[in-house]
Amino acid sequence: MHTERMDKISLADLRKSYEREELDENSCADDPLKQFSGWLDEAIKAELPEPNAMTLATVGPDGRPSTRVVLIKGYDARGIVWYSNYESRKGRELAHQPHAALQFHWVELERVVRIEGLVSKVEAQLSDSYFASRPLDSRIGAWASPQSQPIGSRAVLVAAAAKVAAKYMLHPPRPPHWGGYRLAPDRFEFWQGRPSRLHDRIRYRLENGQWQRDRLAP
Repeated sequence: MHTERMDKISLADLRKSYEREELDENSCADDPLKQFSGWLDEAIKAELPEPNAMTLATVGPDGRPSTRVVLIKGYDARGIVWYSNYESRKGRELAHQPHAALQFHWVELERVVRIEGLVSKVEAQLSDSYFASRPLDSRIGAWASPQSQPIGSRAVLVAAAAKVAAKYMLHPPRPPHWGGYRLAPDRFEFWQGRPSRLHDRIRYRLENGQWQRDRLAP
């Protein structure tokens, strides 16, 4: 019997040399939000896959950290905004411990942005406005899905969605358990890949209302 042999890829041998750009503290913006805005714009213009995707890290009451990918839906001087189910695991963890961290990884640009800060819910009016702008299926899904809770099968979701659609037709209101969060940053780090693993890392820290900038060793 012929057995096809597949060579195993060694994870230890996977390497990449970072050659694209450099990041100098003297050329960085004084305001980290301006620096972030510039990098995000470049990621969008480069037509990267989901440049608005960010990893959100939270911590539960038991001290166990968890991460998931969410989408940035806005930002300004007050912070970074995304939307979610308030009763999900991340919602419960943020209710217990409102400090959280975000990370953007734009692989093709060899860049990472890390942001830390305190999270709070956005204004109800803002959540209402964003919810109304979502596609109908997404608005129905926000009602139908008991996010992060065990369910018996996908059929449970389909049946729940059908009930919501029949009840609200084309105009489902925003569920009381769904809305926006805003992370108010007190830490930013901008990471630019460089050759020989001597990467550029520029950190901003908010101290007494002023941003302090320094370089970190890679």
